Amino acid sequence: MTTDPLADVAALPEVFDAVEAARGSVDALLRDLRAPELRGRVAGVTAAALRASARASATLELGSDIGLPAADAFGPPFADDDTGRTAAGAWRLSVQLGALAATFERAPGQALARAHALAAAGLVDADALGRPRSEPGVADRLRGLSEVVTARTDAPAAVVAAVVHGELLSLRPFGTGDGLVARAAVRMVLMTRGLDPQAVTVPEAGHLAQGSAAYAAALAAYASGTREGVAKWVVHCATALAVGARDGRALAAVVAASSRSA
Repeated sequence: MTTDPLADVAALPEVFDAVEAARGSVDALLRDLRAPELRGRVAGVTAAALRASARASATLELGSDIGLPAADAFGPPFADDDTGRTAAGAWRLSVQLGALAATFERAPGQALARAHALAAAGLVDADALGRPRSEPGVADRLRGLSEVVTARTDAPAAVVAAVVHGELLSLRPFGTGDGLVARAAVRMVLMTRGLDPQAVTVPEAGHLAQGSAAYAAALAAYASGTREGVAKWVVHCATALAVGARDGRALAAVVAASSRSA
């Protein structure tokens, strides 16, 4: 029996190729950030990436971007309706991402509970915030996911992030806002495992670019538990990350241009 199941997933040929392509896209973005015109301005790229990520995540959660502010203006105040409250949850997660990631590395369950409290405020009763559903098996699966996150593995960060993403979307541990939490958890994995430590990619936009139907189909494949299904999901997520890194490069170029014109 394998002692590193995530590494086994990473070794699948189609997964390996997709993850390598994603890593190459992220590396290109990180090289851009070392350009002279971006010295001291990486925080601006991070801020722009997190705004774009929050908007894309809210769009995925809602199934539409109708009523959401534009990416470059995404932020409060939001409308006092379910669309606005979902957008506000995505925004709060983006603002608190650094603190969440620091907690996630040592106490994943605590970070996920806090993430849900941020994501679902105004959407559920206050006493339900951060509390997993009481159905049998939910708490056990969350504990198992925490063990996956904290266990040593040779799998790349993109594979770990995809598995965390798939598990949270499949389980829907809280019942409301789970997609926002799952996509925030992806960012936490990418940050804490060193692939995107400054949160300058926009992987949520990569999921949008592939379409909601493809997102749902890949998730259904993952939930099947088959080798092919898990591989399809990880490839889908790696592709989203590659697209998100290219979006990050575009945002970095805008920040660099503003530096030159200042």
